[in-house]
Amino acid sequence: MTLLDAPVYNAKKARLIRNITIASVVAVVVLAIATYMLWNWPAEHRVNNFLATVEAGDMNKAFGIWNHDPDWQQHPDKYKDYGFGQFSKDWGPSGDYGVIKSHNIVVAKTVGNGVVMGVDINGGKTPMFLRVDHATKTIGFSPVELYTGP
Repeated sequence: MTLLDAPVYNAKKARLIRNITIASVVAVVVLAIATYMLWNWPAEHRVNNFLATVEAGDMNKAFGIWNHDPDWQQHPDKYKDYGFGQFSKDWGPSGDYGVIKSHNIVVAKTVGNGVVMGVDINGGKTPMFLRVDHATKTIGFSPVELYTGP
C-alpha cells in the first residue's frame, strides 16, 4: 500500500464512531451535572435522619447520630464537652425551638472539610445552621452562616 492509496470510505463505521463520540460526551456531561447536584447528599441525608429521629422523640438514637456513634452509651464519658444532658436540653421540648415537628434543609454548601446546612425548623423564618464533618461524620452547630436569600 502506498501513501496515496486511501482505504474505502465506510459510512457505517463513520456513523458508529460519531454516535459513540456524541454518546460519550453526553454521558460525561450528565455525570458531571449529577455529581454536582448530589455532592452534599450524604450529609443532607445524615441531617434529615437526625432531625427525623428528634421529631420522633428518640433522643438516645439522635445523640448517637449526632456523634456518629450508635454505641455512645457504652462510653458516655467520651462526650463530656457536649453531653447527653445538654443535648437533651437543646433538642428536647425545652430547647429554643420547643417540640420539633418539622424541618426543611433550605441551603447546603461544602465549606472547608464539611458541609454547612441551613435548616428551617418548625417553619421558622431564620434557619439554624448545622455542619457535618466529612472525616468524622459528626453533626455540630456551624459557626458559618450561609446566605439564604431575601
